[in-house]
Amino acid sequence: MADVAVIGAQWGDEGKGKLVDWLSARAEVVVRFQGGHNAGHTLVIDGAVYKLSLLPSGIVRGGKMSVIGNGVVIDPWALVAEMDRLREQGVKISPANLVIAENACLILPLHGELDKLREEAAGKGRIGTTGRGIGPAYEDKAGRRAIKLIDLAYPETLPQKIERFLTHHNALRRGFGVPDIDKNALMKALNDIALAVLPFAGPVWKLLHEARRAGKRILFEGAQGVLLDVDHGTYPYVTSSNVVAGQAATGSGLGPRAVQYVLGIVKAYTTRVGEGPFPTELEDAVGQKLGERGHEFGTVTGRKRRCGWFDAALVRQSLRIAGVDGIALTKLDVLDTFDELKVCTGYEIEGQSYDYLPAGIDRQTHIKPVYETMEGWGDSTEGARSWADLPASAVKYVRRIEELIECPIALVSTSPERDDVILMRDPFEG
Repeated sequence: MADVAVIGAQWGDEGKGKLVDWLSARAEVVVRFQGGHNAGHTLVIDGAVYKLSLLPSGIVRGGKMSVIGNGVVIDPWALVAEMDRLREQGVKISPANLVIAENACLILPLHGELDKLREEAAGKGRIGTTGRGIGPAYEDKAGRRAIKLIDLAYPETLPQKIERFLTHHNALRRGFGVPDIDKNALMKALNDIALAVLPFAGPVWKLLHEARRAGKRILFEGAQGVLLDVDHGTYPYVTSSNVVAGQAATGSGLGPRAVQYVLGIVKAYTTRVGEGPFPTELEDAVGQKLGERGHEFGTVTGRKRRCGWFDAALVRQSLRIAGVDGIALTKLDVLDTFDELKVCTGYEIEGQSYDYLPAGIDRQTHIKPVYETMEGWGDSTEGARSWADLPASAVKYVRRIEELIECPIALVSTSPERDDVILMRDPFEG
């Protein structure tokens, strides 16, 4: 049985939560390996809705070990609030089923403040971050001044670490004309939250190594999407971490051979939250209809998503960069009532043709999509669980996407419900 990594192949919001939950039935360990609480996964299980940000999707399933890897930046207050909210819904969470990498870096309140200060100062040049401090926390990690989860276990040396940390941050705050951070207040806040989060801290790399040796199936759960990857996305309108499947190894402490199958989650149309290029965006009634039918609002932020036609050129590029073995096509049912559909097959920039999204914001903002038009279908695909349940035009649409992205479709999701899936190939079978 293969260990599987699940990543988004567009700009996030592809429906990873449902698919990870569906796959977790076949896994024994579920690992988050990058991002922060800007991620948003919505799970619908037996009619109950669970909204997750930091916790792996496996946490709502009994008998699974959930792991937050070192590649994740953790807001401990947001984590505790999320655990409390899920416990109120009857989810059991303890160190027996949740382990957090002791070497994971923390997001502190000042990180979110800095995020917002920068966005406000940028004006029209803002990136469109969630304002939750993810980027500034990753900056501190790279700058070797971050406070790590394990640091909370040593209150006698924590003040020196905070001193060094604040030397940097208070200088930034003065530049923005806001007061310095009170060192003692920050120390107290960290000491207070330590009691709630330290029981979950552990050597995740060791736990996962032992799980692999024992033959346990591991599911690696990514956040955001490849087009938001800090290296390979539409920079600078990206997240602050690597989103591609290779990060599953770095962000968990396992080697690159830990992942034998990469499943890319792909929405049957395209959405994006925040600023940045979007070649197939529809700012008309069709885009409005896609948003309404798809309930396109961010799980975490509530922000309305921008909507557009499926971009095969862009997805093909993402799949190659991320080393995807097969895709899960989601939200096919959203397209049910459209008379015709368009699929982007390439681009034009100032008369030159491209079969990929070229790097550089200057070119990306002047890009024009080249479309292929396809017939829509009038019948419902919602809840379909086999090819025989799909209208002929829907099958044709799915097969054409498969051709254009040059990657096999392993699964098709036809509703938010967990079991409404057409399975062509089980990723855990490799």
